[in-house]
Amino acid sequence: MLTDCGGNVPWTNLNKAKLNNGYIHLPSSNNPAATETTSIMDYESSSDAALLDQQEQPPLNRDTSILLLDVNNTQQLQHSNIISNPSNSSNIASPQHVASRNSISSSASPTNKSQAVVVVTLGNPNAMQTITTLQRNNVKNSSTKSNRSNSNLPISHNNIKQSDNKNIFKAHNNNRKYKFNLLNLSSSGGTRNSKRQRLLIFAICLIIGIAIGALIVHLSGIYHCNQDGKASSLLAGMDATKDPCEDFFQYACGTWNKKHVIPEDRSSISTFEVLADQQQVILKGVLEEPIDYDNNDNEATIKAKTFYKSCMDIQQIRKVGDQPLKDILKSLGGWPVIEPNWKPPNVSIEMLMGKLRGEYSEPVLLEIYVGADDKNSSINILQVDQLVLALPSRDYYLKASSEGDLKAYHRYMTQTAVLLGGVNNESASKELEDVVKFEMKLANASMPEVDRHDTSAIYRKLTLAELQREVPELNWREYLQVTLGDVELKDDEAIVSYAMPYLVSMGRILAETDKRVVHNYIVWRLVMSIMTHMIDDYQRERVEFRKILLGIQSERNRWSQCVEWTNKKLGMAVGALFIRDNFNHESKEIALEMIHTIRAAFNELLADIHWMDDETRAVAKEKADAMNERIGYPEILTNRTELQKEYVNIMFLLNENQLTIEENNFMKNIFYILKWDAQRNLNLLRKPVDKDKWSTEPAVVNAFYNPNKNDIVFPAGILQPLFYSQNFPKSLNYGGIGVVIGHGNANISLILRYAIILKSHGFSSPFSAEITHGFDDKGRQFDKEGNMMQWWNNATIRNFRERAQCIIDQYSRYRIDEVGLYMNGRMTQGENIADNGGLKQSFRAYKKWVAIHGEEAALPGLNLTHDQLFFLNYAQIWCGSMRPEDALTKIRSSVHSPGIIRVIGPLSNSKDFAKAYNCPVGSRMNPTSKCSVW
Repeated sequence: MLTDCGGNVPWTNLNKAKLNNGYIHLPSSNNPAATETTSIMDYESSSDAALLDQQEQPPLNRDTSILLLDVNNTQQLQHSNIISNPSNSSNIASPQHVASRNSISSSASPTNKSQAVVVVTLGNPNAMQTITTLQRNNVKNSSTKSNRSNSNLPISHNNIKQSDNKNIFKAHNNNRKYKFNLLNLSSSGGTRNSKRQRLLIFAICLIIGIAIGALIVHLSGIYHCNQDGKASSLLAGMDATKDPCEDFFQYACGTWNKKHVIPEDRSSISTFEVLADQQQVILKGVLEEPIDYDNNDNEATIKAKTFYKSCMDIQQIRKVGDQPLKDILKSLGGWPVIEPNWKPPNVSIEMLMGKLRGEYSEPVLLEIYVGADDKNSSINILQVDQLVLALPSRDYYLKASSEGDLKAYHRYMTQTAVLLGGVNNESASKELEDVVKFEMKLANASMPEVDRHDTSAIYRKLTLAELQREVPELNWREYLQVTLGDVELKDDEAIVSYAMPYLVSMGRILAETDKRVVHNYIVWRLVMSIMTHMIDDYQRERVEFRKILLGIQSERNRWSQCVEWTNKKLGMAVGALFIRDNFNHESKEIALEMIHTIRAAFNELLADIHWMDDETRAVAKEKADAMNERIGYPEILTNRTELQKEYVNIMFLLNENQLTIEENNFMKNIFYILKWDAQRNLNLLRKPVDKDKWSTEPAVVNAFYNPNKNDIVFPAGILQPLFYSQNFPKSLNYGGIGVVIGHGNANISLILRYAIILKSHGFSSPFSAEITHGFDDKGRQFDKEGNMMQWWNNATIRNFRERAQCIIDQYSRYRIDEVGLYMNGRMTQGENIADNGGLKQSFRAYKKWVAIHGEEAALPGLNLTHDQLFFLNYAQIWCGSMRPEDALTKIRSSVHSPGIIRVIGPLSNSKDFAKAYNCPVGSRMNPTSKCSVW
C-alpha cells in the first residue's frame, strides 16, 4: 500500500464506493494535490442498490479490477486494484495508481467530457480470455443536462467476439452522471471487433504500465520514508546548540541522553540496550506463539517455548517453591550455615567442586573448561584459570572505597541463608564473615585483569602429573575426573593453565582454611547463581544487594527476564524462531559486500603503515584475507534435523539422548539446562575443533571476533537500525555496522570470563567484533589459522607497542565525571585500538564506495554532508548514560571504555573527522597530537 510515513493512505478515501439509486459513488481524494482522483475499491450490492437499470443484473462480480479512464481530463487517471472479495474490505488490494491523459489515446473530440470504464475479470485462471469491457454510451452531464456524443477507445484482440447482449452501466462522479453500455464480447464481429481488440490490448498494456509505475512509486515511497525517518531520528538525538569541534558526544547525543532516563531496573541506558529491548519484544512474541506440532515447530523450538512458558508460570513456581534447591544442597552435603548440626560429609572438597562444575556448570575456586588450544587451535583441550569472583573485580574486595559494597555482599549472603534455612540472623552473619574473608584472600591471590592481556605470557601447557606436583594441596585427578563424568581422564592428560601463580597460592590458602568455611563458600557460589532465578523474598534480597552494588532500584519485568534466560540458554532454538519473520535475508549479502570493502580498505592501510616491515605486512594481509565471515545465523537454524541435534546427547530423566524440559517445573528446568550446558562443553575434550560452528546465539545485538578460528561473527540481531538498514544511505551504514566490522573483539576466553562476571550480576556490556581485533594487543599474537605464535619480528613489535602506548596514555587522561575517576588505559587498550582502527577503515571504505557510485542524495531536513553523517551515526551508536555504580564497575573491570570515551577518543584522533566538520587545529576534537596504530 502506498502510504505516508505514518502508515495512512494519503491520496484518496478508498474505504467504500457505494451503489445507490443506480449510481456508483466514487469517493474524492482527501489530499488537495489529488482532488480529481477517484477510485472504486469496494462496493455494497443489495436488491435496492443494483448497478444496472430496472431488472438487469450487476456486471461486477468477485475478483474484478476496475479501470476508470477519463480520456479528456488533463489531470489524472485512477486505477483501483483487484477486488478479491467485495464483502471483505480487508482483502482489497492496494495501491492506487495515478497517470496523466498523455498515457492514453481516444477518438473523442477535445471538447467532449468523455470517459470509458474497462472492467477486467481477473479471478478466473483464464482471465485474459474472459475480458469484458464497459463502453461509454449516451453520456449525460448532470450540470448541463445535455447529451454528449459517443466516444470509444480503440480496441483490438483476435479472440474477442461481440454479442448483442447489452447492459446499461451508470456512474456518478463530481456532480456528473454517465451512462455506459456493457458489451459482452462473445460472438463474431467485423470492424467493431477490431476496434474492441485494440481497446482491449491498450487497456491491458495500460494496466500493466500503471502497475509497474505504481510499484516504482511504492518502492520510492518506502525509500523516502526511510530517509525521512532516519533524518528525523538523527535530529532527535542531536543537540545542535553544542559545538561539534569541542564536544561531539554532546552534539550527537545530548538530546538523546536527556530523553532516555535510566530505568529503575537498569544501571545504565544506551542505544545497545534500547535495541536489545526492541528485540526482546520480538522474541517475546515468537516464544508466546502456540506450539505448532505439525508445521513450524520442531523439538528444539518446542523446548524453547516450553522453557519460556514454565518461566512465566509464577503460580506454579510459587507452588514448587525453593524445595528443588534445598534437595540439591542436601545432595551436596548441605550448606553448613543453615544446618544446625552440620558435620563434614563423607565427600572431599575435590568431589564437591567437581560435582558443582560437572552437574551445575558452576566452577568454584578456579575456572575450568574445554576449548581450543591456543597453540594448536584444531584440538580441544582442558584449560584452567583463576576463579571468577562473586563481585565484579578484585578491587571490590581490596579497596577501602568499596567497603560498603563488601558489607552489602555479606548481608545478601546472610539474608539468603536465613530464607533458606530459617536460621538465626546473628549467628549466620558471624559465620559468613569467615566466608567473605576467605574470598578476600582468593581475590588478593588473583592477578589483575590489566596484567593478563599478554596471552602468550600467561599460557602454560603441562601434564596432569606436573600440575599435581606444582599444586599438591588439591587432588587434581579426583577433581577433574568427577568434573568430566563419563569422559575418561588420561594419565598424561595435557592441560593449559593461564594462572599458575594463582593456582599455587590458592592451594596454600585452601590448606590453611577450615573445611567448614571452604564448604560454606563452595555451596554459596551455587546458591548465589540460582538466586537470579528465584522469586518473591529471594528476589527482594537480590534487589537490595544490587541497589548498592550497581545502583539498580528494581527487578525487571518477569517476561523480560524469561526472554533473556531462554535466549541465553537455548539460543539456537530461539534464533530459529527469530529469523523466520524478523530477518531480511538480503542483509547477509549486503553485509558481506561491506566486509569485503572494509577488508580491502584495511589492506590499503597496511600498505601505508611505515612502522611495519614488509615481511610482517605480507603475513598480516594473509591473515586479513583468511578471516571467515559469519553473518546472520548458522545454516542449522533452517535444518530441523541439525537444529534438534544441538539439544541431543545429554542424559536427563528417562531419556538418555536429549535435553528434557518440563512444562510445569521451572527450577528443575534450570538445573536440567545447567547440566546439559556443562556436559556439552566437557564432552568436547580431545575432539577436533569445529571451526564452522557458531559460538553465539543469533538473536543478540552484538558482534564477535574469535582469534582461535580467525572468524568474525555478525549475528542477525545487530543487522538492524541504527547499525544497519538496506534502505539507509551508505554513509550511515558505513558509520554504523561498517565501524563494527572494522573493529573486532578480543580473545574469546576473555569474553567467556567477562560474560560469567556479567551473568552473575545481571547486567551486560556490548562486545564488538571484527577486523582490527585480529591485530590488536591480543589478536596480533595469533596467526591466520588461529594459532598463537610470534609472526611479527621484534622491531615491528616494538613499534606497535610505542603506538599502543600513545593510546594507553591518551585514554588514561579521560576522567569519568560520574565517579571522578580516570580511565585505565591499559585495561581498555585492545578495544580502544580497535575503535580507532575500525573507524578509519570504515571511512576509507565508504569513500571508495563513493568513488565508484558517486555522491548520495542529501538527507532531507539535515544540513549535513554525507561525510558528516558518517561520523554522526558512528557517535549515536554510543549514546547513553550510566549510574555512578555502573561507571565504577566499568572502570574497574570492563575492557571497554564508556560510550562517551568511545566517541571522543577515536574522533579526536581522526583527521577525516576534523576535515568533515572543519574543526580548527587545537580544538578539543582536533588536537595537534594524535594517536594512531592502524
